[in-house]
Amino acid sequence: MLSDEVYDQLLALLGSGTWLRDTRLPSEHELAKRFAVSRPILRQALARLRTEGRLYSRKGSGTYVREVVEPSRITFDPLGSIPEVRSFLEFRCSVESEMTARATRRADPDAIAEVGQARRRLEDALATGAPGVEEDVAFHMAIAQATGNRFFITTLAALSEQMIFSIRLTRELATHPAPERFAAVVREHARIHLAMEKGDAAEARAAMNDHLMGGIKRLFGN
Repeated sequence: MLSDEVYDQLLALLGSGTWLRDTRLPSEHELAKRFAVSRPILRQALARLRTEGRLYSRKGSGTYVREVVEPSRITFDPLGSIPEVRSFLEFRCSVESEMTARATRRADPDAIAEVGQARRRLEDALATGAPGVEEDVAFHMAIAQATGNRFFITTLAALSEQMIFSIRLTRELATHPAPERFAAVVREHARIHLAMEKGDAAEARAAMNDHLMGGIKRLFGN
């Protein structure tokens, strides 16, 4: 895929020291021109790098280089069956509900603002009819980053491929019409983010649990 090629080129630049920590990247227009791709293709590559914790955004300012997360030594096998997908989503309910509560209690304004930006990128993607898979994962990864706890960050990063697979599967196999499903996803992410903004850890935990349980219901119907 073209977005994979752009991702590889950006990753090489990050690894070469071309852009140091907290350096602001060139604008999307400049990067798209540099790599001779459309801005939607570029955004897919940038979203993947945000998901991996290599980049972060500042509202109204742009995209910046984060301290690169060390490659995880944790590895998980690919999801091999529908029952495994359900088990994976149930596992995420336990881990991410607590993760979201802890991120809310930490109450880092910049980190929670980044969760909000990730939420808006997802909403923008869904509004154009795009699947928004990378943007969805980036939203959850932003919450992991907001905890300030490297164990949450590393675990979620190690599970990114499984997350992408399960989200795509939910999109493809869910029985409800796409507009209805996407509207539910937007509402659920908004509820999580607003609870974090308000500093309501209990509501943030419940919102994340309900969101992931909603994914189970959308896929399995119960």
